[in-house]
Amino acid sequence: MKTTEQSFFTVAELAGLLGVSKVTVLKKIKNRQIEAKKIGNSFLIGREEFEHLLSSEMSEIDKTRIKEAVKKTIKDYGEVLKWLGKE
Repeated sequence: MKTTEQSFFTVAELAGLLGVSKVTVLKKIKNRQIEAKKIGNSFLIGREEFEHLLSSEMSEIDKTRIKEAVKKTIKDYGEVLKWLGKE
């Protein structure tokens, strides 16, 4: 496997590169911590996502994901959050 030339990685390849199990990678995909494309019964992880996983800085992708999660939380639980804030 030549990582400098690959555009996509399988779950097994990514797990090997990151030093974690395939189950860990699959859980992170399910929880949307790793962005992947589903092809049939398999997932492929793009080079950009791989590089993002290796970087330690918060990228624009992270910021966008956080903003989307906050919007969804406010939409789904806004009234509860207001109520909790009054306690």
